[in-house]
Amino acid sequence: MKRRKIFSQLSNLDQSVLPGDFILVILSILVVLVATLSPFNFSFPDTFSLPELVASFDNSSFFKDQVNNVLLFAPLGFGFASLLERIKMKPGIQFLAVILVSAGLSFTVEALQVFLPSRTPTPADIFNNTIGGLVGLICFYFWNSQSFIYTLIHRGNSRSTNSIKQITLFFVGYILISFLISIGWQHTTNLSNWSLNYPLLIGNEQTGGRPWQGYVSEVSIANRAISKNEVSQVLNHQNDSKTIGKSLVASYDLTGKGSYQDRTGQLPELLSQGLSPDKDEKGVALSSNHWLKTREPATFLSERIRETSQFTIITTVATADTDQTGPARIVSLSGDSLHRNFTLGQQGSDLDLRIRTPITGANGADTKLSIPGIFADTDPHQIVITYSGATIQVYVDKSQNAYSLNLLELVPKEQKIFYYGLTFIPLGLCLALLTTLAKRKLSFNRLLLASGILLPSLILESILVNDSGKSLSLKSLLLGILFTAGTTLILRWRASMVLRKAALNRL
Repeated sequence: MKRRKIFSQLSNLDQSVLPGDFILVILSILVVLVATLSPFNFSFPDTFSLPELVASFDNSSFFKDQVNNVLLFAPLGFGFASLLERIKMKPGIQFLAVILVSAGLSFTVEALQVFLPSRTPTPADIFNNTIGGLVGLICFYFWNSQSFIYTLIHRGNSRSTNSIKQITLFFVGYILISFLISIGWQHTTNLSNWSLNYPLLIGNEQTGGRPWQGYVSEVSIANRAISKNEVSQVLNHQNDSKTIGKSLVASYDLTGKGSYQDRTGQLPELLSQGLSPDKDEKGVALSSNHWLKTREPATFLSERIRETSQFTIITTVATADTDQTGPARIVSLSGDSLHRNFTLGQQGSDLDLRIRTPITGANGADTKLSIPGIFADTDPHQIVITYSGATIQVYVDKSQNAYSLNLLELVPKEQKIFYYGLTFIPLGLCLALLTTLAKRKLSFNRLLLASGILLPSLILESILVNDSGKSLSLKSLLLGILFTAGTTLILRWRASMVLRKAALNRL
């Protein structure tokens, strides 16, 4: 009976409006298929197992992917919500339907990408695409439907749902949601998305297209950020293995010639690529004709750093040219010029750092990290780089010459606005409903409104300051407050407009 009723409602809809809903949904699906599966060069193996399918999904998503995935599925959520609204589906069913359709289409696309050599299926994309569908649904409600507004009005006028006890319970849930959303921010700067398939390179990329001219005499890497006291010991030429202990994952002495063994015995040897130059007291000479690469991927190194989301790189280098660009690669754990876990390079006379995190992208270049003037001369310099949380510490020659960078403080403005919008607009929707429930209790309503706007932003900023070491940012606080307050107040204003219009119609 329900199925017949739906088909009857569909057939009775205004034909001048209905095609627009269908066209938007169909076009959205076509755009998704083209954007995610083009150029459709499928390659299906003769045999394929479920474990292989699951293993194919071991890829990471980055900020640009998240933006594109959300925007790509938003029109689908908007059109589908519009269609469901016109056939009088309840809001709860609309919500579930948009989730199922968005997630179903996304999973289908990601599964098909397994058979596309030019694509990499990513589990996070399914989540981001589903969020995109929900963003479209919210946009539809926000601008084109009064059903959410009527829900606010109905709840606000209902005597059975606005007791202090119930409202307090809802508010506690609201704060818990704020904590959960804020905790998700901690993963934007971890290193769990590092690839296990990249070799360690000294002086170039695998492709040979980013050569560095200079000398490197040592490279040591640990899977934790060492303390300032330990940095002082290292810069005073004390034994790295003794200072850092079991956290030392790799240690290469590059003062010889030919192949170079890892003194810890945990990583493959470094082999000369190209023409091997004569020995030099400054270390191994690197140029467009000669660089070093591990015989195999440095999988153990990437695994250990993924576990801790920390690292320390110790190296002694001397540039042969104070104005190299690319940036020219000095030490790199990378697959090619566009995919890396980390890179220490030279750009002009600056030290350029690229670190792969969910917020910096597969190339580690979405956030600029550089220390000026490190290569202003051709003298050897001992450099120690540590990473923990979102904080990078760089020491040059002595512990007093220290530089500090924080990824979250260097995020471009447009990225930060997008992240904060995804975080606080849904909270503003929840707060609009919550404060409408309490509208009969004026003083309590005002308390809820003020605390509900302020607390989520404070929670997020406190978690980020504590976890990443970033400084307290009033701009970030105000941005979160603005998104939450703006969403809440606009919805409440629209609700009052609907009430006023209904009252005028009754007259």
